Amino acid sequence: MSSDEHLIKMANDIADFFRAEPLREDAIGGIVNHILKYWTRRMREKLIEHLRGDTAGFDDLTLEAVRRVAAQMAAKDAGTASA
Repeated sequence: MSSDEHLIKMANDIADFFRAEPLREDAIGGIVNHILKYWTRRMREKLIEHLRGDTAGFDDLTLEAVRRVAAQMAAKDAGTASA
């Protein structure tokens, strides 16, 4: 298993945990918060980079969460660059 596949599996496992949330938005928010809080920047960047090339293997909740993580990281980086 490649490191990218391992990261996708980990992210999908997190999605499986949060799938119990009654609202889809709460589940996605939980995944986003977990990845932003507990994953290193390098792990997040590798996952995002893989997503840009291929969405295979991503759970639907994981896919949306990683897109939101990417957007939040880009917004933060843009804010840091202009500060």
